Amino acid sequence: MDTKPTPGLGELLRYVGELVDAGASRRYRDLGLSYRPRYTPILRAILAGKTTVTEIVGHSRLTQGAVSQTVALMVADGILAREGTGDGRKSSLRLTERGQALLAALRPHWQATFAAIEALETEIGHPLRQILAKAADALERKGFAARLERAAIEQESPADHAD
Repeated sequence: MDTKPTPGLGELLRYVGELVDAGASRRYRDLGLSYRPRYTPILRAILAGKTTVTEIVGHSRLTQGAVSQTVALMVADGILAREGTGDGRKSSLRLTERGQALLAALRPHWQATFAAIEALETEIGHPLRQILAKAADALERKGFAARLERAAIEQESPADHAD
């Protein structure tokens, strides 16, 4: 008998992320926008007053590498520009004219995005954003590697490790 394996957490998270990004990308194309979904957290951080990669990392929960890579793409696409800061070690980011025009076009789309997310949450009967935020908080407190190690130890001798 051929049974389909149950997908793991990482597989499901990646798949849902891919579905969301693919839908968002399609909508951007339909709107005539040359835009990547991965730019959104960077733009939202900049709108919140964050101007350095370090500030954006702290605001967005993205890694330093992901933010740096995305910022480089946004600079190459003419959405962001880098400016030197007083200490010479960091650069500040600002929206270019193209970035400001793009942002004006994105605002209605973002409103529709949150309405679509709310409709999805209603359809599935769970506050998905809240659940994911709580999962992220829990994994920040105790990483998945530590959780895996604990589970492996408990599987080796469950009676000895009961809490």
